[in-house]
Amino acid sequence: MSLDQPPAFVKHQSVTRDAFLGGRLTVSQPRNGFRAGLDSVLLGAAVSAGRQTLLDLGCGVGTAGLVALCHNPQLRATLVDQNAEMLALAAANLADNGLSDRGHILNVDVTAKGSLRHAAGLGDNGHDVVIANPPFFSDGTLADDAGRAGSRHMDAAALDLWIKTAAGCAAPGGEVIFVYPTTSLSPLLAGFEQRFGALTILPLSPRPGAAASRVLIRGIKGSRAPLVLLANRALHGEDGRDFAPEFDAIFRGSARLDW
Repeated sequence: MSLDQPPAFVKHQSVTRDAFLGGRLTVSQPRNGFRAGLDSVLLGAAVSAGRQTLLDLGCGVGTAGLVALCHNPQLRATLVDQNAEMLALAAANLADNGLSDRGHILNVDVTAKGSLRHAAGLGDNGHDVVIANPPFFSDGTLADDAGRAGSRHMDAAALDLWIKTAAGCAAPGGEVIFVYPTTSLSPLLAGFEQRFGALTILPLSPRPGAAASRVLIRGIKGSRAPLVLLANRALHGEDGRDFAPEFDAIFRGSARLDW
């Protein structure tokens, strides 16, 4: 649901204000380029209850982290991105939603060396949940919009650096959750299996009977428990338009993801 306010700009970028969680959350984001949507809400709603400190890697305007904060009153969040303009919007979104006292931003390149991340204020072993919606679509064709291209394109080696950073930043026993397209599941799973245990994979399809288009994957740092592949869940009903009841409740903000 758009609450469009054309006069708002980040430098030369027009910004819209969009309602999430049934209006509980309002997010300012660029009109053009990558825009937060279903994946961001699902990622934020996937955080387990009882977590205290969250790190959102590549946060963009902060939507996933903000969703997690809305669902978890005890949670505090660190929102990390290398794009200063997006971080400015993330800071504004924290303030506009009354969450500034529970979140802060860091300008950090997720794929940078550990020494550079540490110098920027992002330490190791400091968060009991790390979430990310990394760039994808490494098909050789970049989007026309530079911001969208930068947010959506990455190869397998770069993806592994995201997973490595997440593992380093997670506290022992902490959970790491990524949302990603199924077309790139192989390198994603390889990176998680190398660094985490108790892997849980939730395939998501657009409608019943359709192939899964995205997955949520969760790993626990330091665990040796085996992998669990959950049954596929459809986001929409048979007609492909209305959301299935489970996901309708999540997108309206009245339920978290149970997985």
